[in-house]
Amino acid sequence: MAKHNELGKLGEQLAIKYLRGKGFQIVEVNWYFGHHEIDIIARDGEMLVVVEVKTRATDVFGEPEMAVNKQKQRSIVKAADAYIQQHDLNIETRFDIVSVIITQNERRIFHIDDAFYPIM
Repeated sequence: MAKHNELGKLGEQLAIKYLRGKGFQIVEVNWYFGHHEIDIIARDGEMLVVVEVKTRATDVFGEPEMAVNKQKQRSIVKAADAYIQQHDLNIETRFDIVSVIITQNERRIFHIDDAFYPIM
């Protein structure tokens, strides 16, 4: 596996552990609809939470969450819409980002609730 893929998987594992520590119930990990992917689908009480995880080895080029641009947001929303329809859900949904920076000296996690709203 390529080094950046290993870093991404480690970031997702750390994000799952972090979210569980906050009381989230993890429902799905790496859920696909065609070429659209949702990193984590969770429940926070009665809320469905769609989580995008961005992991970097440095913040020199900006914070990881800045990589979740409008195109990526549209892709996540399409996948979330498909998930909701396939599971026949009628539930409030929010879109979060978990930003992870992993260096030799630290592991930093930043969770952004309601990071973006559905746009099509």
